Amino acid sequence: MAAKICGINSAPAMAAAVAGGAAFVGLVFYPPSPRAITPSQAGELAARVPDGVKTVGLFVDPDDETVRAATEQARLDMLQLHGKETPERVEALRKTFERPVMKAVNVREQADLERAKAYEDVADWLLFDAKPPKSMVGALPGGNALSFDWSLLAGTVWTRPWMLAGGLNADNVLAAAQTSGARWVDVSSGVEDRPGQKSVAKITAFLAVIRQFEGR
Repeated sequence: MAAKICGINSAPAMAAAVAGGAAFVGLVFYPPSPRAITPSQAGELAARVPDGVKTVGLFVDPDDETVRAATEQARLDMLQLHGKETPERVEALRKTFERPVMKAVNVREQADLERAKAYEDVADWLLFDAKPPKSMVGALPGGNALSFDWSLLAGTVWTRPWMLAGGLNADNVLAAAQTSGARWVDVSSGVEDRPGQKSVAKITAFLAVIRQFEGR
């Protein structure tokens, strides 16, 4: 199993993710998010990422200029789309910026997984996150510390690699992986002291659990 630490917005958090063995690190380019950073800040953080660790830029229904600014100033290995992008838009961004694309799909029920199938031919990766309830005030597209029924993914077969996200932390990530069958996991709020404030200690603990799983 391998992990992505998402929403990194400080040098200490990036150092902890890299030292702990994260396979992916995520930078958020969505201004409403408490984890959002500017392209310039992203460039400084991306410069700290060694070869072998993938830098992922997270966008929500972006226009081309937003993506271009981020890709020009930061070394982004992959684009993550966490909005309502259509399969056609996913394919267009992939071709325009010549980078692999991960499409996030918010999940609450089986029908949500069926929607994900439309992206298998155009995305390089899929990411399954929890769909916030309509009653949740101020909900973000992701990073809401919510989980979903992991068993919905058990036994599913996809033509693309996929990540599990949504409410994961050091205490539940092993159960989540075992229940869903996930080989890759994504965490953001689960390694924070408060929204947007990454905890070095929690990043370190989360990645230690991932290494423990790998050693089994």
